[in-house]
Amino acid sequence: METTSTSSSRVGVQPAEAPDATTPQPGPAEPAAQPAAGRSADATAPVPAARRAAEGYLKAEFPWYGLDGAFTGPRWLMQVGTGADGTVEHGSTGHGDEPSVRGEIATGEKERFAVVVTVASNPLRRSGDGTGVLEATSVSSAAWLAGSGLLAYSWPPQMDHSLRDDWLDQQTEAAWELADDLTGEDWSTLSLPVDGEPTTFHYRESEFGWVLAGSTGSGVHLGAYGRGMSAYGLGFSAIPDLGAYE
Repeated sequence: METTSTSSSRVGVQPAEAPDATTPQPGPAEPAAQPAAGRSADATAPVPAARRAAEGYLKAEFPWYGLDGAFTGPRWLMQVGTGADGTVEHGSTGHGDEPSVRGEIATGEKERFAVVVTVASNPLRRSGDGTGVLEATSVSSAAWLAGSGLLAYSWPPQMDHSLRDDWLDQQTEAAWELADDLTGEDWSTLSLPVDGEPTTFHYRESEFGWVLAGSTGSGVHLGAYGRGMSAYGLGFSAIPDLGAYE
């Protein structure tokens, strides 16, 4: 079994919450908040969302990964996760259709996407109160982030939105238990190229899509999840220029 953190120390922060399905979500070019009175207009002018997102990615001290050059569709940034001290610990890059919280499973509309999760390989992390340390990140960390990420964009068609929060809590805990047992029967193995080198991933499928997780030779763990795109033909590589995701 992979070395894992305890459930109270899951990669420093919780995964992204699913959007509120009852509230229209802002588009990618939504302007930033208006400047405060008396401040320089140049310093506080609205910044495109993609550029604001990229700033968080640029603070990372590890390489970001995405699908390799064989993928020619749209690419977009999602968000980063930070530790107690503000250090960037993980983040995700999207490929294909930007998924909605109530996508293909509930509506029948086809969404084709793959999200790549990059997790820094940290042997030592500070606890939230700064008085102790947390266990190292691992392949299980990437598997849990990928599994819970997929759930954030899943919604069984027969479920009322008022019940979704409870369902999501239950399924996220189940995703953690699965990630804690990567050698269990729920997982198989899949070899995919990372920077051109064959790499073994833990892989599983469900009614919501697929999830995989593995490690690279460049000091990061990789997770990925998707729906409508087969995982078997994917390849991963370090991102040389985040501009391709803006």
